Amino acid sequence: MGLFRSGDVVGIADDALTFALEASRETHPDEYMGLLRGEPAEEFGIDHEGLLVTDVLIIPGTESNPISATIKTNMVPNDFSSVGSIHSHPNGVLQPSQADLATFGKGQVHIIVGHPYGRDDWVALDREGKRRSLPVYDVELDDPEEFFDFTQEDIDAELGLDGDEP
Repeated sequence: MGLFRSGDVVGIADDALTFALEASRETHPDEYMGLLRGEPAEEFGIDHEGLLVTDVLIIPGTESNPISATIKTNMVPNDFSSVGSIHSHPNGVLQPSQADLATFGKGQVHIIVGHPYGRDDWVALDREGKRRSLPVYDVELDDPEEFFDFTQEDIDAELGLDGDEP
């Protein structure tokens, strides 16, 4: 499987957008950059075929400064499929630069977030850098903290181990 997942992106979860806005604000005055993960929209009760952006993946080793951000692609997890990218423009300009356009070749949607990182300070773009619609959906996402909510008994059961074994 490649780095980018195919399929139309029909929207973004409010929680994913909120996370990106907050991350951009915290990274300011440097650029923020991440990859977007999508899940089937039907899983969230959205009556559209396609994918809903549900997560923003922060890649370890991403380098950023006030005018650029670069992801180390060798740090992207092997099991991760992206539907696009997101990055901030600390200068507030919501137009893609030539460098941005060079990175938009893959993925369905690319988001630019601009200073001051409010609810309306972002745009969604297609591969060519043209603005596109990306509705925000208020859906219930899994709590990422629940991933770590397990016991040794849960591990043993998953591995098929009997609780009486040493």
